[in-house]
Amino acid sequence: MGRLTGGDPSLLRRINSSVVLHALRAADVATLTEITRATGLSRPTVEGVVEGLIEAGLVVETDIDDGAARRQGRPARKFRFRAEAGHLLGLEIGPHRVAAVLSDLHGKVLGTAAKDVSETAAADERLERLRGAVADLLRRAGVARGSLRAVGVGSPGIVEADGSVRLSTALPGWTGLPLGERLRRSFKCPVLVENDANAAAVAEHWKGAATESDDVVFVLAGLSPGAGSLIGGRLHRGYGGAAGEIGALHLLGREVKPETLLSTTDEPLHPLDEQAVAEVFAHAREGDERALAAVDRFIRRLVHDVAALVLALDPELVVVGGWAAGLDGVLEPLRRELARYCLRPPRVALSVLGEAAVATGALRLALDHVEDELFAVEGAVTAGR
Repeated sequence: MGRLTGGDPSLLRRINSSVVLHALRAADVATLTEITRATGLSRPTVEGVVEGLIEAGLVVETDIDDGAARRQGRPARKFRFRAEAGHLLGLEIGPHRVAAVLSDLHGKVLGTAAKDVSETAAADERLERLRGAVADLLRRAGVARGSLRAVGVGSPGIVEADGSVRLSTALPGWTGLPLGERLRRSFKCPVLVENDANAAAVAEHWKGAATESDDVVFVLAGLSPGAGSLIGGRLHRGYGGAAGEIGALHLLGREVKPETLLSTTDEPLHPLDEQAVAEVFAHAREGDERALAAVDRFIRRLVHDVAALVLALDPELVVVGGWAAGLDGVLEPLRRELARYCLRPPRVALSVLGEAAVATGALRLALDHVEDELFAVEGAVTAGR
């Protein structure tokens, strides 16, 4: 932290507010004495900061009955952070559905909504379905749109820093779409757009299979798989936002294209035709030889693609999600292959969150933004420069 001087009063107030808010958020309730002890600030400073936070609607005095204190005299005033003072949205935009999850400022989920959408739907139609899901969710939860503090979005494709989609083969009309700009028209708060596999990786680290690991690869499995990676607990996007695009590895000389991997005929499958893919796996479970061969091709390709990323990043854990997460045969071949190539093979697990991973990760990104804004001392220092 830079050295503060007498000319930094507004910055000092922001830092003190962040410190006090952080202490209150970490406790269910706290007295002024407890806040003073937790923050190291003087009691007059804490009193002034708390009053300011009450005026801002972020803190409220509680009416908790303390019998012992009442018997001894006037009870100590107690305060709590108002998690209901604002709300967050996590949004998923996928080939076959759009989804939304709503939370308070603690990240406590208050409701969810989802709507099906055709894989051939144009961008405008897909976004309209998303807006409808959000409107339904806010109405059912009784939450005003104006109370939203941040919105996170998970979308297929390579996403630029401003939320524009640089490239996406998964959704019609998505390449070049100014997605962040389009969505900001619907909200009066920051909108953060992220690649869907990256968002899912964040979700598994927050509430899923990777809560105990900071070096993680999440594989969003499919005919053209993608991956999100956390290095030291931080999302790794790469220089151009394209880190983890392992679905392009077939361009390096592999003979079998992704759409022919699971084909049991001479016709390739559409990469987004999940029903056709499910039928191939169903036939394989029934012992159909052509389907078994197709599933074997798919698993071998997935294993090789994931192994390439693991060799580059050396993660502690690989989490497999997407529609392939339900495959009985994915984990053991992946473990065997990684054991062949890696000096210390990572653990391999299936996604805990399933289809909720992308929206949950988008919600966590929105929560991160608000935490940096309200609670992080470093953020207050940076903002004051």
